[in-house]
Amino acid sequence: MQDARSTNQEPASRKGSNTAAIISAFRVAHGLDPQVFFAPGRINLISEHTDYTGGFVLPAAIQFGTWIASHARADRVVRVHSATQNETVEIGLDVEPRQARKHWSDYAAGVVWALQAQHRELQLCGAELLIHNDVPLGAGLSSSASMEVCVALALLGVARQELGTLDIAVVCQRAENEFAGARCGIMDQFIATHARPDHAVLLDCDSLQSRLIPLARTHHWIVANTGVRHALAGGEYNLRRAECETVLAQLARQFPQRRVVRDLLRHEQSALATQLSPVAARRLAHLCSENRRVGEMVVALERCEMARAGELLLASHASLRADFEVSCAELDLMVAIASRQPGVLGARMMGGGFGGCTLTLADAEASERVMLAMRRDYRAEAGIEPEIFAAQFSGAAGKIG
Repeated sequence: MQDARSTNQEPASRKGSNTAAIISAFRVAHGLDPQVFFAPGRINLISEHTDYTGGFVLPAAIQFGTWIASHARADRVVRVHSATQNETVEIGLDVEPRQARKHWSDYAAGVVWALQAQHRELQLCGAELLIHNDVPLGAGLSSSASMEVCVALALLGVARQELGTLDIAVVCQRAENEFAGARCGIMDQFIATHARPDHAVLLDCDSLQSRLIPLARTHHWIVANTGVRHALAGGEYNLRRAECETVLAQLARQFPQRRVVRDLLRHEQSALATQLSPVAARRLAHLCSENRRVGEMVVALERCEMARAGELLLASHASLRADFEVSCAELDLMVAIASRQPGVLGARMMGGGFGGCTLTLADAEASERVMLAMRRDYRAEAGIEPEIFAAQFSGAAGKIG
């Protein structure tokens, strides 16, 4: 498997223009030639809220992501300038989680802390980091993991230190969990470090075993940003995770032979549900059905049974709306608008929920018309101008050039 530190060239034209721009800006600011790194955002074809319960997920990296130009400093300060936020923050190498401040810089500071906490043998140095991120924030496209992985690569690069791809993903998940305060699973960081162009990755979040699933070019995966932002560092997302932990605790008591929810047989799921509150039983229903849908989606994609893939998207959305209760009016509206367009096979909300994006599967020749209709109808019915694009599938994070 290719290492995340190696050169990444997909998509080449986008990467080239952004790389040239960030190198030029770094030279103007510091008079130095930087190293440049890229880490992609992602979409998730199916499998929401299954990663932190040891389930299966099916993400794919996309063309949007984080670029960082970096150079070593002689002191113990990591100075981070976000071109996206137009803000500069200084982070000491001795930063600790108690210094988190619910700010975009927590994701960078968390990586500084987690790299050293997880791997005490590393000898990091100070660094100048210039960050450009074009993943829409709060849209469920993994802008935070993209930034975390890119910061990790940049810090390792300037310090001439090395870690494997899985180690980097684990470090960045720890940064988000224990520093930034969002209790995410490992899916986002894993896909950023293990992606391949034109493939999804089937990941077992319990064993961390994975395999590549090719994506046919006969169909497009359309991402529609509803314009409703969510914040996952607290609130309803962490509440859903706490509810799932209640389910897992009862699972351990009632069926100790089953390590994770996805291993339950259907009659065991029914028996477990009787011992849970009605809310927890609905969360269990989603987790079990969503894990089954991941396996069915893999079969559909490998057999190019795209109509079946569309049906699974719609079933996933229904489960996320009713059983897991993480949808919202705008997400439901965008799914309804997409579903009534000719050439669309299915659609669903995507990401943690409470806003963000939907994912629509459409025939390739119909995708432009579908996107125009979705934009027009959503603007008319929601009064919000959405951002809509057909996903291009990127490779893994790495050094550019």
